[in-house]
Amino acid sequence: MSSIPWQDRPESSNDVMWRYSENPIIDRYAIPSSNSIFNSAVVPFGDGYAGVFRCDNKAVQMNIFAGFSKNGIDWDINHEPIVMQSGNTEMIESAYKYDPRVVFIEDRYWITWCNGYNGPTIGIGYTFDFKEFFQCENAFLPFNRNGVLFPQKINGKYAMLSRPSDNGHTPFGDIWISYSPDMKYWGEHRLIMKPTPFEDSAWQCTKVGAGPIPILTNEGWLMIYHGVINTCNGFRYAMGSALLDVDAPDKVKYRTQPYLLGPAEIYEMVGDVPNVVFPCAALHDTEEDKLTVYYGAADTAVAIAFGKLSEVIQFTKDNSL
Repeated sequence: MSSIPWQDRPESSNDVMWRYSENPIIDRYAIPSSNSIFNSAVVPFGDGYAGVFRCDNKAVQMNIFAGFSKNGIDWDINHEPIVMQSGNTEMIESAYKYDPRVVFIEDRYWITWCNGYNGPTIGIGYTFDFKEFFQCENAFLPFNRNGVLFPQKINGKYAMLSRPSDNGHTPFGDIWISYSPDMKYWGEHRLIMKPTPFEDSAWQCTKVGAGPIPILTNEGWLMIYHGVINTCNGFRYAMGSALLDVDAPDKVKYRTQPYLLGPAEIYEMVGDVPNVVFPCAALHDTEEDKLTVYYGAADTAVAIAFGKLSEVIQFTKDNSL
């Protein structure tokens, strides 16, 4: 695998995370049918990277597409959406698919996404090669979004973060964890994190949701998440971080009071949905102390930001609620 995408911190910046100077890396019209490409997932694969991308077409129908890259920046995205085969279920109906996450566990790549089945729920599927994909039972009843798997079993069970919601533009949302023995039946639901009081940390006072796959560190599970404030101009999405207990990840050890990255650049503030930084994937290199986060910008394009892994962890501890 090639080194993860990286650009050193600009000399003029003191921020814990900084943007790639050539953002956005994937334009809204990167494939012929697309109206927008955003909120997408990336993993190491072979000698480069593979990804599952949210591509809304010009009818604004939401679907997920596979793509490949040698360097994690320049992407070749398939022009046709992923076609699912039956995995552990014959039920592979779907009115839409959006906001995927991808993680390698044991022997395959697992994909989760917001699946349209009588309302939004968490779809699950897997692939070995990003060419054939197999759909499994939906994890939860509608309504739910932001299903994010942990990269390894916890106490012998698969674990997934999610955000129970409603059927619209949810004005609330907490992060929960659920467990499964087999990637089919889910239970033991536990609350992890709620929005904050407005006066304590207003950027995350309306709702919160899990972002990339959690990263196992010496300080606990590093969970990058999005937080939302409802302003007079609508929802504003920013990115924060938390450290969860390794063995009991429903216990939050630290949680950022200030955000790591909020909408400030034109491609984050102007688009189909203004003022959105929505993290969905992260690559990390512990030896080189690097963290690269992929995020949807204004529900229109894909951008990346960088940080030193150790600095993000320390920032989370030093600026915790």
